[in-house]
Amino acid sequence: MKYAAALSEIQTERRTVGFDTYDITIRQLVDMVEEKAIHISPDYQRKFVWDAVRQSQLIESIYLGIPVPNLFMATNEDSTWDVIDGLQRITTILRFVSPMLSSIEGETVPALRLKGLEKTPSLNGATFEDLPSNLKLNFMTRPMRITVLNDNSDFQVRFDLFERLNTGGIVLHEQEIRNCVFQGPFNDFLKNCAMNVDFTSVIRRSDKTGRGNVEELALKFFAYLEDRESFKHSVKDFLNEYMEKKAEKFANKQELQQIFSQTFSAIHAALPQGIVRSNRPNSTPLVLFEAITVGVADMLRSDLQIDAKKLNDLLDDEQLKGLTTGATNSPPKLYARIDFVSENAHQ
Repeated sequence: MKYAAALSEIQTERRTVGFDTYDITIRQLVDMVEEKAIHISPDYQRKFVWDAVRQSQLIESIYLGIPVPNLFMATNEDSTWDVIDGLQRITTILRFVSPMLSSIEGETVPALRLKGLEKTPSLNGATFEDLPSNLKLNFMTRPMRITVLNDNSDFQVRFDLFERLNTGGIVLHEQEIRNCVFQGPFNDFLKNCAMNVDFTSVIRRSDKTGRGNVEELALKFFAYLEDRESFKHSVKDFLNEYMEKKAEKFANKQELQQIFSQTFSAIHAALPQGIVRSNRPNSTPLVLFEAITVGVADMLRSDLQIDAKKLNDLLDDEQLKGLTTGATNSPPKLYARIDFVSENAHQ
């Protein structure tokens, strides 16, 4: 019976998720943000979308004691918390009480001036600083419930929760979620690589400037270069697992920086038009990108030099097309297309 294993699956997955729940005051919440005990990823923070009326309605709800959805966070090894769900609510509170705490990279953020309130219209037009001390105290002592994923839960659980829990009109690209979940030196390294001129010059994609797409291409390059034997079928899971490894230990930055620079400098010189097929000159196929870039990197690691004509010819090669179209997410096809490039594009 197909449901026979369901209970076992549920019990196994439940054991990977552990939560604690806290009731804290708004003052405590603000203090924790100020003390950096609560961290909001800048990539996530930039997704703040509420207008002044929506923000004001939240402030009014807090004053009136109307239940506000739980904030959701995850515990780090140093006991700090990362915000997973609740960006709109936390940012609104900060913009009302202490605007500078909601700023990103030092930008000036104006204080929230309440507007559009129907239950408490006398508050319209007021900032927090305009209020008398009793109304300030009333607000700062209101409780907020926070559910915290404890540090026994792994990174994959955090990724899943970002996908499942995020509310408030936010749609995050998978790489944007990784930027929030796998913060650290390797994530910063990826962002720098994504700005490399040779790298961006060989990519032809209309959406390459947004939603983490370019950073994900850089991630794919490194993941397939270093760890392709771990690839099974799911690209998302493979990239998550690779980033988790790098978040835990990133000891080869200089080596990866060197091969990245060499690879994309060589490809840009050989393919000034970018990694494109002749019938679609404005679009870089993702699987072709993986084959060309990792294949060239393998060549350079073997001290082989690119033959520019051969590499250009491969872009429309029928055999390579067969390896980069159809059911491409299988280990044999992945290995075959990378090897095909590394074996057929050198001098």
